[in-house]
Amino acid sequence: MTNFTGTWKMKRSENFDELLKALGVNAMLRKVAVAAASTPHVEIRQDAEQFYIKTSTSVRTTEITFCVGKEFDEETVDGRKCKSLPTWESDNKIYCQQTLVEGEGPKTYWTRELNGDELILTFGADDVVCTRIYVRE
Repeated sequence: MTNFTGTWKMKRSENFDELLKALGVNAMLRKVAVAAASTPHVEIRQDAEQFYIKTSTSVRTTEITFCVGKEFDEETVDGRKCKSLPTWESDNKIYCQQTLVEGEGPKTYWTRELNGDELILTFGADDVVCTRIYVRE
């Protein structure tokens, strides 16, 4: 099993604005979110199946703690409460399905995958996929 532990800085991002559009975020908030999320700092601690992930931007810091295979409370990228279930897709990739607690919206998920020295984070909302590539600091 791969160890995701480390601090990560973003190297490249694709389709973040399109993802926010798919989630129904208005143009003004998308502009602020895209600017704020352009230089996130990510800290990951892993102990076997247990994960702690802290993502910091100039506007917002989010922290999640979860155990692979166990449902946990989370918020979607646009801030809606959901139940999330992370599972191992492979030895180096976690897939997490998100289910909204209230209301309706697109089907959302995220994945985190280690590929050499890169951490690849994907967010999905129905057919729209945002990819973010990170490198270790």
